[in-house]
Amino acid sequence: MPKPSDTILRASEIGEYVFCHRAWWLHRVKEIESANRAQMQAGTARHVEHGRAIQRAESLRRAAIVLLAIALFLALLFCLAAILPST
Repeated sequence: MPKPSDTILRASEIGEYVFCHRAWWLHRVKEIESANRAQMQAGTARHVEHGRAIQRAESLRRAAIVLLAIALFLALLFCLAAILPST
């Protein structure tokens, strides 16, 4: 087992410790793996799926803003064309 000074403390470990310091100790110090491996993998897969959905929603939001800007610009052009005398 490496000395504590030789290990790197990752942000995920801090989150694990904050969530449950006993689980962190069992996993990192005693090297006992969780019995809920299937549930943890399902949760990880769900987080990945959710992240992709968030990215899609953000892309759609940006596209909507661009399309709205184009529509407003075209509406402004149409109004100006109706107001200005034609030559």
